[in-house]
Amino acid sequence: MIKRVLKLFHIARKFSISGAIEIIDDIHQLPTTLRLFFNFISIGSNPIIINQKTPGDKLCVALQGMGTTFIKLGQFLATRPDIIGEELAKSLEKLQDKVPAFDLYDAKKIIKKEIGENYFRDITEISEPIAAASIAQVHLAKIKHEGEEKQVAIKILRPDIEKLFNEELDALMLFAYIVENTFSKAKRLKLVEVVHLLREITNIEMDLRFEAAAANELYENTKNDLRFVVPQIYWNYTTKKILTLDKVNGISIREIRKIKDLGVDLKKLAENLIQLFLIQAVRDGFFHGDMHQGNLFVDQKGNIIPVDFGIMGRLDKNNRKFLAEILYGFIKRDYVKVAEVHFQAGLVPQNASKEEFAQALRSVGEPIFGQSIKDISGGNLLAQLFEITEKFNMPTQPSLLLLQKTMVVVEGVARKLYPETNIWEVSRPVLEEWLKNIKSPKSTFDTAINTSSEIMKRIPELPQLMDRADYALKLMSEGKLNLGIGVNKNLELEQIKIKNFRNNLIISFFGVVIVFLLVF
Repeated sequence: MIKRVLKLFHIARKFSISGAIEIIDDIHQLPTTLRLFFNFISIGSNPIIINQKTPGDKLCVALQGMGTTFIKLGQFLATRPDIIGEELAKSLEKLQDKVPAFDLYDAKKIIKKEIGENYFRDITEISEPIAAASIAQVHLAKIKHEGEEKQVAIKILRPDIEKLFNEELDALMLFAYIVENTFSKAKRLKLVEVVHLLREITNIEMDLRFEAAAANELYENTKNDLRFVVPQIYWNYTTKKILTLDKVNGISIREIRKIKDLGVDLKKLAENLIQLFLIQAVRDGFFHGDMHQGNLFVDQKGNIIPVDFGIMGRLDKNNRKFLAEILYGFIKRDYVKVAEVHFQAGLVPQNASKEEFAQALRSVGEPIFGQSIKDISGGNLLAQLFEITEKFNMPTQPSLLLLQKTMVVVEGVARKLYPETNIWEVSRPVLEEWLKNIKSPKSTFDTAINTSSEIMKRIPELPQLMDRADYALKLMSEGKLNLGIGVNKNLELEQIKIKNFRNNLIISFFGVVIVFLLVF
């Protein structure tokens, strides 16, 4: 308990000294109590002077100087414009995740310990690190696989990174809880949920087996899609701390002149990029969530090769249908239909006015259609759509926010390849095809068959289910059962732990006060 409090004060001091708090206060005025706390905690220190021009750039430098946890926090907040605003989110997208590499000798020790002596002997020519980030670094190597020599890339976690990250997040979680329960305006920001989600995302990112599984799932989903190639995973050389996959033989998608020299059609490449991303989102409900230029390569055949599968997005069937119908509704400029989709999905409170909401949607859609082709953006459309959430008390949808941010990035990459790319015309066939499929007689019949099958399986349990239902109704009538909206169980446990910690802290504080009064 004491350790977490000390870590919290250490982080608060780090925030103050780095200049991050001053920058945040300039952008979003902080409550007086918080400002006084950070001023007090920084007494006796020399604040770092940051010379960047814009507040967003200053915050990037400040977070980068604070280390791994805060670089990840900044990158995560870049996907949440609903919390920090669109302008600041765009600035945080520039946050560089580059730190000095650790030694090749240490890297070899980690590989050998993780995969064992026998497999380690099958690895040759391990290079010096070719890339180093806050969580892991990458080496090139050759391995023996099924009698063949393969050129691979090996990603290795930094030593002790998980312990450091979780200790700092524990302290951030406590801080988020205190702020959320002290300042009423902070409740809508869901700071505890943000920190919890960051922990879950990054802890998955720190288990490279999950990244390997994500790459493998993306491969299975897209193996029959033309122009998209996911590198193969080598499971015998992959563990929690190391990930081994095919070395990419291609050119970075940012090297436009080199791609053109290969004879690749840039217009078609741009269209493929957008369509393949949308296919992943609406058909599979599983998409690469970090498709910036540094993570995309192009081979001699014009195939797109993604790398770095640490951030992936997932949409359930309802959200996919919701997304496709919203985008298609905007393409058709049918704002009443888009409003109805929101109400049907339960994303807008039922007491809100459907006509007013449709009018708000029109205020977003019409200016976009008045723009030139090169300025139209599906991602920006979704961003503006999320901006009206506060007015209509719509709950935040983190999965859709990640998709929106990724869509903006994908469109940006496509436009760099071919500036006149018409986002709507490229998107239309993918959305039409998917909506046609889910509304087809075959799809309706399959859904009916699956539902009937589930009902048939449940028939033997019917008497037991009726008894449970009767008991539940009895509890409801006695006011002992609350049928609220289900919440993430892990988040619930996290909040319970924080409450217990807070209670222990209060008891300890009063204990110290009582002892002090008795002694003095």
